[in-house]
Amino acid sequence: MQIYKKANAFSIFLDDIRVFLQKNDFQHFTSITTMSVYISQSQISGYLIGKQSFIPDLLPSAAMVMPADYTLYVLQKKLGYQFHETFNPEVTIQSPLSSESYAAANNALGGNWLKKANMVGVNVRTIHSFWNVVKYAFTLPEAQSSIHLLPIWEPGVVASLYGMSSWNINPEFFSDELRWVMPHLDTVEKQLKVVINILHGLGKTVGMDVIPHTDRYSEQVLANPQHFEWLQRIGFDIPRHEDDLYKTVQELIFDFLRREIFYYTPPSVLPDSAADFFEKMPEPERLAILFGHPYDFEGRLKRREALIQLLYDNHFEPVPATMGPPYRGLKVDAQNPPVVDKKGRIWLDYTITKPEKFSRVFGPLTRFKLYENKNNNAGWDIDFSKPISPVWEYAAGHYADIQERYNFDFMRGDMAHVQMRPAGVPDEVEKYYDILKYIKLYISEKVPYFGSFAETFLAPPGEMAYGDEVAHLEASDANTTLGDLQSMVVGSPRFLAEFRRYLDILYSRQVAPCFTIMTADKDDPRFDEFYLKGNEARFFISLFLTDMPSYMGLGFELRDPHPTPAPNEHYTKLYVFRIDEGEKATHGAYQWGSNRPLFSTINKIKKYGESILKKIQYVESQWIILPDAENKIIVWTQKSSDTEPPQYLFMVNLDTNKDAFNILLTPSRSKEFFMQQIANKTLSIDFSTALSEDKSLVVNDLFIHIKELKAGESRAYKIQC
Repeated sequence: MQIYKKANAFSIFLDDIRVFLQKNDFQHFTSITTMSVYISQSQISGYLIGKQSFIPDLLPSAAMVMPADYTLYVLQKKLGYQFHETFNPEVTIQSPLSSESYAAANNALGGNWLKKANMVGVNVRTIHSFWNVVKYAFTLPEAQSSIHLLPIWEPGVVASLYGMSSWNINPEFFSDELRWVMPHLDTVEKQLKVVINILHGLGKTVGMDVIPHTDRYSEQVLANPQHFEWLQRIGFDIPRHEDDLYKTVQELIFDFLRREIFYYTPPSVLPDSAADFFEKMPEPERLAILFGHPYDFEGRLKRREALIQLLYDNHFEPVPATMGPPYRGLKVDAQNPPVVDKKGRIWLDYTITKPEKFSRVFGPLTRFKLYENKNNNAGWDIDFSKPISPVWEYAAGHYADIQERYNFDFMRGDMAHVQMRPAGVPDEVEKYYDILKYIKLYISEKVPYFGSFAETFLAPPGEMAYGDEVAHLEASDANTTLGDLQSMVVGSPRFLAEFRRYLDILYSRQVAPCFTIMTADKDDPRFDEFYLKGNEARFFISLFLTDMPSYMGLGFELRDPHPTPAPNEHYTKLYVFRIDEGEKATHGAYQWGSNRPLFSTINKIKKYGESILKKIQYVESQWIILPDAENKIIVWTQKSSDTEPPQYLFMVNLDTNKDAFNILLTPSRSKEFFMQQIANKTLSIDFSTALSEDKSLVVNDLFIHIKELKAGESRAYKIQC
């Protein structure tokens, strides 16, 4: 009866919204005057009638201040009959991938659709709420079909999004504006569900971060000591780090609960032993005893602080997470000064005993304990033949629950490059090879199109992981991977060589590297040189190289060139955490860039893409001139079939400093294709990112003659018989 009343109240409220929308047309919205400063009626009308898949010329910064009634009006027009269902958090709007025609065109099974997806990463903290992700989506064309949400869980130390402190959704992403117009959306969980409903209704796929670690003192750790690895530190020494040290920690916490039972929890609810409490009692009950009600934020924090103090007083700590070979063998870092927190606790850093180039210890984080250790962990050696299956099931089960609750389409596997086996990838890859693979396959049992996007940087063998990283990605069943093109200057020898290597991987291996434009982790002052020039070319390639996936971080569209570092508030990376002091501190909200020339060119590329991409989006690319350190002009078209010859030829000058004049380009690996399909055809310029005077292209059976190509210019030619 109660459920019926809630559903009925929801229906009545939506009826009120429907009447409101019917009575108030576009001309009479109270917010129209405000929005007219940013966008005209003619601009919005093309989007509303489906002429464009995005709102052209709408600055992302302007989209963020769209009033709620204006946003509802746009959504009502775009979603049509689905509008009311979309705003019901009890209803799940199906993913575009559930459509048989869409799934077939995108080869969706097993997540293979990701191999051609253009993803956009959104750090929700930079735009304040899940609701604002919808407004940002209005600026994304159909070709940018996937939205990756950076971690959405409650954060821990320094409020790092990647140091999750619980399985609860981050309450800072709640929108008061959305609750004001939709009072039934009164929790952040309901708002997230509705936002994903909307994004699916708009034709976007949505991905979540899957993190194989937590904050070192997260609720997951404190409620499940058996799922993590522990050490005891006394001063600069680590006297204990045996395999079953978690049992001592369990007893310590359980005895504390019996002595200092929290608040209203009666002692009678505790079982007889620590083992029964931690390993037999269902986790929701255990969490309630340890931390109280999920929405009692202050109380939960206070309880967690008490448990942290208990462990600190007894010198027990979760083993910190590590990155890079050799991974194992920890000692206290006596060189770095200790950190004293607000409670007066003294914390020391750790380091690898025999570090190599990329060895690193992440002090605030701890990994799930996925395997037993050899010799009771005397030498810090992992026994990969002994996986701890309850830990794998615990992590996979939670992520599967989150996927089902909110209907995510893919996962971004954080730190997917971590491969700890010194011998590299084994000849036979078994079920418990990699936790990210395990989670993907676990979810895929119910969601066959669920995809895996790996966070790796395609480093040389043995550098960031033992063995070959591409082989590891294939063994992990990753569909695509981030790569590292975003951390290279466009047109530099390294950029060109890596771009070429990524293409070789794309066409010869099972995993597809991204043409990565910018990511949140590379948007800070240390990486300004990567984005001084060539950004228009980055975007052009990402859109029109249709058989290579791409990734773009929010903020790229307006990013200013920074010859000298800008204030910290202009970098999205510095909003992955919250730091009040020091070189990484931010004060106030994220500041969008003001680079109107870049935005204008990207907007033109988007508009042009709308006119041609549907004709070529499922056709494999045919390279005419591959990236080469000696020749910075690249040229590609589409592979032909018996019924469909190539229609467009794309060309980019990756030299961002120098115009090209009277260049003769001789096709290399594609000479036969070139002579049959391109040579002696009429090629008329269809689009350019520069005001070049060169309007013609001379093509014969020997070469392509380019009279002029501006520095950083991108062009599209239409091929005519």
